[in-house]
Amino acid sequence: MPILEGTKVCKNFGGLAAVSEVDFCLNQGEILGLIGPNGAGKTTLFNLISGALVTRAGEIKYKNKTISKMKPFQICRHGIARTFQSVKIFPDMTVLEHLLLSAIFGSAGRIPTREAKREALNLLEFVGLKGLENVPARDLNLVRQKRLEVARALASRPEVLLLDELMAGLNPAEVAEAMELVKKIRDSEITIIMIEHVMKAIMGICDRIIVLHHGEKIAEGTPQEIASSKTVIEVYLGE
Repeated sequence: MPILEGTKVCKNFGGLAAVSEVDFCLNQGEILGLIGPNGAGKTTLFNLISGALVTRAGEIKYKNKTISKMKPFQICRHGIARTFQSVKIFPDMTVLEHLLLSAIFGSAGRIPTREAKREALNLLEFVGLKGLENVPARDLNLVRQKRLEVARALASRPEVLLLDELMAGLNPAEVAEAMELVKKIRDSEITIIMIEHVMKAIMGICDRIIVLHHGEKIAEGTPQEIASSKTVIEVYLGE
């Protein structure tokens, strides 16, 4: 059943329709891929879901409750967390401090500091950052900074996770490791939407894929259906 859905979602920047009457649904427990050329409206849609932007028209519902006009912190506390296309960290804060901040202020209800720290350390092991809790975030390489963003998002105890180009800039071995991490997250009963340009990842781990082009949804289906779509091949995948 859908845990998150949008109906005729629209967002304009001046005269440009960044997202135009997009319908989508995210079924509980699945991994949904969101692909399309640069400028297709993918990250804008993430910004609308997470509350960083306000829809011009249409409606977004989470668990049948409208969230379109909520603030980002309210949406986060309801159970939707995200990462960013460009890594956004606090360079002078330690790895552990990032997770404690998210756990204490990003999740619904109050969490005792001792419990938040225990969960944070477990999450760091889960994402492959065990032993780095006291390292300033600026001293991590790109791969580890991306994993820190994932861990920070997970620390808010989400039910839905939005991953924005987690695998951009990674080599093939790192992509394979990131794919395994995404599957582990889904196996922990977190539903995922992921924007990605790495087709090996999208085709390998997504249950369904939505394709955007110039802000409009042009295709939706299984990886096999998307890979064989003439429209998608012409617009995005190539021969």
